[in-house]
Amino acid sequence: MTKKRIIYVGLSIGLLLVIVLSLGMGAMKISLWDVIIILGKPLGFFDRYVVNELHENVLFFVRLPRVILGVLVGAALGISGASIQGIFRNPLAEPGLIGISAGASLFAVLLIGMETLLVVSLAPIFGLYLLAFGAFTGAALAAVLVYQFSKTEGKPNVATMLLAGIAINALAGALTGLFTYLADEQQLRTITFWMLGSLGGANWPTVIGVLPFIVIPLVVLPFYGRGLNLFAIGESQAEQIGMNPNRIKLAVVLLSTLAVGACVAVTGIIGFVGLLVPHIIRLLGGVDHRLVLPASALLGALVLTVSDLLARILVAPVELPIGVITALLGTPVFLYILYKDKKKILN
Repeated sequence: MTKKRIIYVGLSIGLLLVIVLSLGMGAMKISLWDVIIILGKPLGFFDRYVVNELHENVLFFVRLPRVILGVLVGAALGISGASIQGIFRNPLAEPGLIGISAGASLFAVLLIGMETLLVVSLAPIFGLYLLAFGAFTGAALAAVLVYQFSKTEGKPNVATMLLAGIAINALAGALTGLFTYLADEQQLRTITFWMLGSLGGANWPTVIGVLPFIVIPLVVLPFYGRGLNLFAIGESQAEQIGMNPNRIKLAVVLLSTLAVGACVAVTGIIGFVGLLVPHIIRLLGGVDHRLVLPASALLGALVLTVSDLLARILVAPVELPIGVITALLGTPVFLYILYKDKKKILN
């Protein structure tokens, strides 16, 4: 079995096990056998077995949508982080660090706080997708600003990119703070949710609302793996062999910001997944983006599902914000990358 296949099989098995574990654990424990029976009944299995109706309702209407949302968001953040790092050709170019997540969160908060005629009139048209559209707009605007500010003689400079990301994060944080100050009690609770990051608001309408915005990038981005490999050798060299770097940059940034914006719209800011996950995949399987992109989606789903499980059980029955867990996991990795590769990263 090749290394690539081992990585795919290992991550898939790990994700499946964590999903089953996550469905059974929480304030109300459901045994592994009951989880299997409850999941199998709609498929025509285990019809002769009787399970607790309360367990069935908790699993189908509380935990299952939450776990599915965690898998989708984790996969989207993982593949988006790997894609953006490929475009910028640097392992620090994570959506949260360069302001994309903050931009998405700001526009989501604006939609929450602005009970204007425009927002009210748009709500029936876009329905569940209004918040996702707003967050995507904020994410895309932040990505364009950071990219434009980072260019030196037509090429992105990583140090400038990180400084621009800090500025965008600071501006978005200040504006979000202003809206927090002006918000009423209901809006304040909702805005606090965006700032901390959580899967606590997961339900089936949320999953349905975010599904197309995440599935499209998850399906399309892996097809840009070969292009990102060629992109890594330099834009001028890539052009000489018939590749259009600008088209690849535009497509990858649009798809990545679409995924990140949708994630922020339903979970708030969850940092460091896009930084942590691609780095681990590159350590395990090398730098080939044909592996890094799909494997980052799998590992991102695994990391976020584990983080959500920890958030629910560490101080049960109280639930920790998932953004706290991912930050605790991701910060040491960020510092390690800086320490190990600081000369290469900042040049």
